[in-house]
Amino acid sequence: MRCLNWRTNVRNKPFEGLAGTGALSAALLLTMPSQAAGHLTAEQVRAAVSNMPTNKVDLSNKDMSGDDLTGLDLSGANLTHADLSGADLHGVKLVGADLTEADLTKADLTGTWIMKANFNRAKLHGATLQVVITSEAMDNQPETAASFVGADLSDTFATVHFSYDDMRGANFTDAGLGHITFEFAKLNDANFRGADLTRADFTGADLTNADFTGAKLDHTTFEQATLRGVTGLAEAGGPK
Repeated sequence: MRCLNWRTNVRNKPFEGLAGTGALSAALLLTMPSQAAGHLTAEQVRAAVSNMPTNKVDLSNKDMSGDDLTGLDLSGANLTHADLSGADLHGVKLVGADLTEADLTKADLTGTWIMKANFNRAKLHGATLQVVITSEAMDNQPETAASFVGADLSDTFATVHFSYDDMRGANFTDAGLGHITFEFAKLNDANFRGADLTRADFTGADLTNADFTGAKLDHTTFEQATLRGVTGLAEAGGPK
């Protein structure tokens, strides 16, 4: 799949070739300490990204909550502890990006590219993850798997292939996960309490000590899955 690049060809041009105000704004943002407070507008973020080398974007600890960041290429970006709550991330490339402990509460990640992305301990409560792109091939590959260790995905609505992803300790409480593929994913200690797992596929997944209490299981597949120490599965109608 191809993703249109919205950026104009400003990277690597001297600042004097840019509009003065935009260049100054971007330059100031580039020199801001990572702990700098204050909300960044979508325009400031776009200006900064357009002047940063690919894979060198540092927006860690920045407040971009509610911003329209559609179409941005943030591959390899440092977004640790960033506030992206309520942000529109349609089509954003997060390939190899680090979103450790980022706040993506109620963010819209429709069509986002997440290969090799790190969402460890990120807050994704109530986020939308529809048609998320997890591989450039037909099927997910272990070498491009994303990581969601300890992430909060409670109350999310997702249509994602999580195959091979590391999701140990992730929280999926009350999430809408119908038809989701978790093949060979690492889901040790994951919490699926109250989640809708209709026709979800856990083939080959490691579900050691996972909690399925109150989950909706209808034609859910657990073929060759590791179910050691799982709780609530039999009560929810899963394998005993």
